[in-house]
Amino acid sequence: MWAGGLAALAVLFLILAVAFAARSLPSYEELKAAQTAQTIVVRAADGSAIVELGPSPGEWLDKEEIPEVMKQAMIAVEDRRFYSHFGIDPVRTGGAFIEPIIGSRSRVGGTSTLTQQLARNVFLNSNRTLDRKLREAVLALALEMKFDKEQILELYLNKVYFGGGAYGVDSASRKFFSHPATELSTAEAAIIAGLVKAPSRYSPTADVDAAVGRAQVVLRLMQEQGRITAEQASVDPSAVKLKQETGQNSVRYFTDWALPQLDILLPNTLEPIEVWTTIDVGMQGAATAAIKSNAPKGAQGALVALDRDGAIRALVGGRDYVESNFNRATVAKRQPGSAWKLFVYLAALESGYRVDDTVVDAPITIDGWSPRNSSGRFSGEMTIRQAFAFSVNTVAAQLGNEVGFGTVASMARRFGITSEVSTFPSMVLGSSEVRLIDMTRAFAAVSAGGMAVEPYGIVKVTTTSGETLYQRETPREVRLVPDYVASQMTDLLQAAVQTGTGRAAQIGRPVAGKTGTTSSNKDGYFVGFSSGITTGVWMGRDDNKAVGGLSGGRAPAQAFSAFMRFAVKDRPIEPFDTDTDLPDWQVEPDEEFYYGDPEDYYFIDEQGNLIEPGRRGGEEGPASEGVTERPRNPGAGADGEPQAVDDDFLNRAIGGGNQGSGQGSRPQPPQQQPPPTPRPSPQPAQPTQREAPAVPPQQREQIY
Repeated sequence: MWAGGLAALAVLFLILAVAFAARSLPSYEELKAAQTAQTIVVRAADGSAIVELGPSPGEWLDKEEIPEVMKQAMIAVEDRRFYSHFGIDPVRTGGAFIEPIIGSRSRVGGTSTLTQQLARNVFLNSNRTLDRKLREAVLALALEMKFDKEQILELYLNKVYFGGGAYGVDSASRKFFSHPATELSTAEAAIIAGLVKAPSRYSPTADVDAAVGRAQVVLRLMQEQGRITAEQASVDPSAVKLKQETGQNSVRYFTDWALPQLDILLPNTLEPIEVWTTIDVGMQGAATAAIKSNAPKGAQGALVALDRDGAIRALVGGRDYVESNFNRATVAKRQPGSAWKLFVYLAALESGYRVDDTVVDAPITIDGWSPRNSSGRFSGEMTIRQAFAFSVNTVAAQLGNEVGFGTVASMARRFGITSEVSTFPSMVLGSSEVRLIDMTRAFAAVSAGGMAVEPYGIVKVTTTSGETLYQRETPREVRLVPDYVASQMTDLLQAAVQTGTGRAAQIGRPVAGKTGTTSSNKDGYFVGFSSGITTGVWMGRDDNKAVGGLSGGRAPAQAFSAFMRFAVKDRPIEPFDTDTDLPDWQVEPDEEFYYGDPEDYYFIDEQGNLIEPGRRGGEEGPASEGVTERPRNPGAGADGEPQAVDDDFLNRAIGGGNQGSGQGSRPQPPQQQPPPTPRPSPQPAQPTQREAPAVPPQQREQIY
């Protein structure tokens, strides 16, 4: 009874909700006139318009004007029971939930009818939430209650999004085939109908093969459902003549990354807006040219350039946006190779290493893993600077093992790496996949002296009338590592370009950076900075196959150089500040570091001799300090009172006994040795623990 009562209440609530929604829906004419999508003008840093997004030109087609083959193609692929359901298809919905249970499918499939899609496109967003699905269902029932099937189909075909800014079949036909939708052929209708499922994936301007394959699925469904004959279904979609795309360029990679952020920055609105961005038109053009002219044949390339505060001045996600709109700068995750050593050496420098410390390039095995150098040789003793400049793998492995692989991973997280980071030993050589924009951000933080840098592309958003809807605020400053660590890291990065693997990145002014090459030459990296601009370059194949001759020190470094020569040409030359102010605990101490000022303390030498304050070996004290009279009794002073030490000790301490009177010279206190400086073990094949660093100044008082 309770179940029946609850079911009845649910049905009553649904009926009331549908009735209320139907009364609240706009009229048919109002829906026809409603704006389909928002018009957005994207402006560069100098205010010039670089992209205009919004509905492409197209005409509203009445139901009599829309070709019958277009209607049948859409119904066949999206909603075969369109004319028999009441807005929700019980068969399709039930089947979608039963299939995973019986094991024929792994997840719940799509259940939206054309009417539900229309409700979503006109009234709702695309969030996959239960609340949105319930609202969509109620609105679909209301649409079916208020309008007939032909009106719903007309609204749908004139408002659905087909990709590339095309809303409605006429806009899509003009965009892809250069003629109005009234002239659509069967093959062309199949191509357009196939776009609704995934406009970006099946766009004929982005991937012709994918669009043709999808169209063939549509034709097969139309034939199986009896909507076209076998002869009509035999047409070849690949023979369709597509309109040649012009005017699209690499800046679309940037807008594809930046504009989705408007959903977070702005309230829901269809009002026309202008988006003011950080893109520098000249730098964007130089970046595009640098990638196209330097990427090896068959390989793709990507570039990100950040200003001091994180403003994106150029972003290229591939060689050609029309050929492939996949953004390799912000989406693709690839191995950075030795560019990852940035985090290894940052962790080592923070733990106490210095750039001139000596390490040993020798065979090493860690948990069964034995890294090798690209040269195949071992060079023996060298400095940290040399090891980094020449990207010595065995030294990076030693340092990572000493500071801890978890520490290196934590450093990467600290500097903005958002993808998954491995803690296996091989991670020190860049085995974890990362995004290029994240690696560029990390290097920019080093350039900023160890301060966090957050990439951003949108400065403000205004209405066409000038009203400000959003204004970026300067984030609070966050220090990631001490400035002396950042300056030493800059020293290492500069050495890598001056004398090491990154020599091809030189531009005639100070440059700091690091190369990266993965196994079998599948990925090439170079990330570096100069005069306030930090630029990251990646090259490789989308299928992850090897690229002959690809290395970070060649094509990526050359592309970096070509771009940076333009990017910094109007900026002053800025030498790097690599003068390091080390903290007290890391500075080579003198003898007072541990033992205090000799003027204020007594000392005991290695033989147990007492050394009075202010004296050194060979110094004579004033006559008044000499001992001229021996104690009358052992263990008693001249006044007969008990002594703290016996006579023999006093004789030794003041130069008495065999040395004669107290005027004799005092023994020299032992020369004090500085505390040990951090060094890796001379036997790197057996990983050892690092020696403790010198005691920080704040702890000296407790110890001494």
